Amino acid sequence: MVLIGHSMGHLCVVIICRVVTLKLMLMLGEISAVTAAAGLAAGGYLYAGMWPTSQIFGRAILGGGDPSEFALTYDDGPNDACTEALLEILSRYDVRATFFVIGRFVAQRKELVRRIRAAGHLVGNHTMTHPVLLFQSPARVREELAGTNAAIEDALGEKVRYFRPPHGARRPDVLRTARELGLTPVLWNAMGYDWKPTTGEVIVANLDKGIRRNRAAGRGSNLLLHDGGQAGIGQDRSASVAATETLLRREIPNGVRFVTVDEWNGS
Repeated sequence: MVLIGHSMGHLCVVIICRVVTLKLMLMLGEISAVTAAAGLAAGGYLYAGMWPTSQIFGRAILGGGDPSEFALTYDDGPNDACTEALLEILSRYDVRATFFVIGRFVAQRKELVRRIRAAGHLVGNHTMTHPVLLFQSPARVREELAGTNAAIEDALGEKVRYFRPPHGARRPDVLRTARELGLTPVLWNAMGYDWKPTTGEVIVANLDKGIRRNRAAGRGSNLLLHDGGQAGIGQDRSASVAATETLLRREIPNGVRFVTVDEWNGS
């Protein structure tokens, strides 16, 4: 009896251990599934809120329906020498561009912003201090956008109509606040990667990758470049200036028409 009892006891222990192991495996599987789901959700949220061509959180201007239309857009200015050099080049080629300006720089360079507008270019809102709006409170978002509207309107005496979120970062309420303030959101579909030290040739090569994709899709190209930098006025953007002249010299004879982003509102 003892032997039988011992064997049965051992069998029970084995069975219990296997049941516990199975339960642990199932629990770990559930934890892994939850972790994976959370990871997918976070990845989806970041895609919706950061990827420039995503329209999941709300509509934003990307590009028109004509592959032969390009929009030159410049972020983070105004920035003295580089902005002025761009104004000279754009005037020489009789091209209009879109400048998304930082509010705190507008307050310091009102006359330069007036020169941008007087040359026929579109001036848009790029927030006061260039934060990642995806992670800011609704009150901070409104403060950033409304403050920049006020700075631009004080300089130009006209309403601001367009807004580009820094880094492309937005949530549904960010876009809703922008629209409540009379702003149409604008993103991009071709990027020069010109905010770091580089050359005009590399910037053009980067833009060309996006231009090829857009042409294949039958879309116009909304080209993201920079005439300034969020760290402060005085950033070197000479490579972006060189890239701009290369594009204009190359593309105008090929029939490309350069437009401001407002021409795509409704596209």
